[in-house]
Amino acid sequence: MEDDNNVDFHQKLLSIDEKLELEDIESLKFLCSDLITPKTLEGIKSAHQLFQKFMDEDLLNKEDCFLVAELLFLIKQYYLLQNIGYTKEKVLQELSTKGKISSYRVMLYNLSEEVTQLDFEYIKFLMHKDIPKTLTSFLSLLRHMEKQELLSENNLEMLVKVCQPLSSNLTKRISQYKNEKKEKKLSVASGTAESLWEAFAKENTEETEQYMMGHRHRGLCLIFNNFQFQTMNFREGSCKDAVELRSVFKWLGFTVTIHDNTTKDEMERILTQCRTNPEHKDSDCFVCCVLTHGESGSVFSSDEKSIAIHDLTSYFMAHQCPGLMDKPKLFFLQACQGMEIQEGVPLEADARNASISPPAPKKIPQRCIPTEADFLLGLATVDGCCAIRNRMKGSWYIQALCHQLKRLVPRKEDILTILTVVNDEVSQQADVKGKIKQMPQPAFTLRKRVIFPVPLDAPPPSKENCFPLE
Repeated sequence: MEDDNNVDFHQKLLSIDEKLELEDIESLKFLCSDLITPKTLEGIKSAHQLFQKFMDEDLLNKEDCFLVAELLFLIKQYYLLQNIGYTKEKVLQELSTKGKISSYRVMLYNLSEEVTQLDFEYIKFLMHKDIPKTLTSFLSLLRHMEKQELLSENNLEMLVKVCQPLSSNLTKRISQYKNEKKEKKLSVASGTAESLWEAFAKENTEETEQYMMGHRHRGLCLIFNNFQFQTMNFREGSCKDAVELRSVFKWLGFTVTIHDNTTKDEMERILTQCRTNPEHKDSDCFVCCVLTHGESGSVFSSDEKSIAIHDLTSYFMAHQCPGLMDKPKLFFLQACQGMEIQEGVPLEADARNASISPPAPKKIPQRCIPTEADFLLGLATVDGCCAIRNRMKGSWYIQALCHQLKRLVPRKEDILTILTVVNDEVSQQADVKGKIKQMPQPAFTLRKRVIFPVPLDAPPPSKENCFPLE
């Protein structure tokens, strides 16, 4: 029986090892730098080897596997915690008493998570005379600095200099760590010292308010790009939007498929196939973008048949698509919702007798809003109004959406914050005469924040040019 328990325990560790990739192993090794000697860590190439070393050092056994849970928690691989009988909440409860990773090491790792690959390339450019060209990540730079004795728990000056040009948030994290460490020293004699894990635990309580984004495969992204119709106007510039969306969502880790000029029957067939796709089970999210003509509450297929927006979202409700249950489903629609033109209103500061007042904002029709949780509907315009599309540059809404995703995802902003900025960007635009305006409008039943992690090995989105339409 004892042997069976040991085999079962090792199988659980192996199942975790199989799900972790090379960058995860490097993160684990960095976090364990104070527990295992650097020379030993250099020879470790897999999580299983690392777990075996933990067992050799009496840091891990089948009765106490908290160290593995702590590490998975820190690298945000929450979905693997269940393999060893843990949840995020249980890890948080036990951190203050069982935690083995130092707050110094956690602080450094969190910094590395905030530094994008572009930031790292900038650091390499600034420090090209002082650091080896072989360094490939911010974590490797931190290891190099420690080896050169330029960085330690009590020597953070060089780290501050490295982070200062990048972001004030990074230097704030370092200052926060130093202040908490100082406060702990001052209060430890009275027994009132707060654990340095406290702030991290509080911060990660917020993580429970985020949708999980721990899978390697972010999810599927469908793009319906209808630009040719039987009698309706040709949607020149739509291809520019489709290509830009594909670039951005591929960068975010999605598997993207573009469907050009689909009939209603074809759209329904594609949506039906998508909702039963087994890949949803091992993904975090689903995205659907529709670029077409539209009217209030609906969009048009290429054969000019109307499809209700509610019908589009209904394919992915929990009873229809169990693989996406409790996961965010994001719909972005570049389509007119009527024939009205939104006009700009000239504003005068502190006007005493204003003769013009802005029109009351229109609400999204109730029939469009999904009745189930975890949906986001991003409409390019308010109900009853046109959505503007530039024939050369693409639509105002989609181009602003892609621009702000590229700019704000690396800053760890959530999707609703990003859409608020998109609203602002689009509202600042106008036609050449300065009269035609546009205001996008999101509606949502999300229960948590949607924050896309940027894969460390993913290059920034390329500026692909749309092929010319004949």
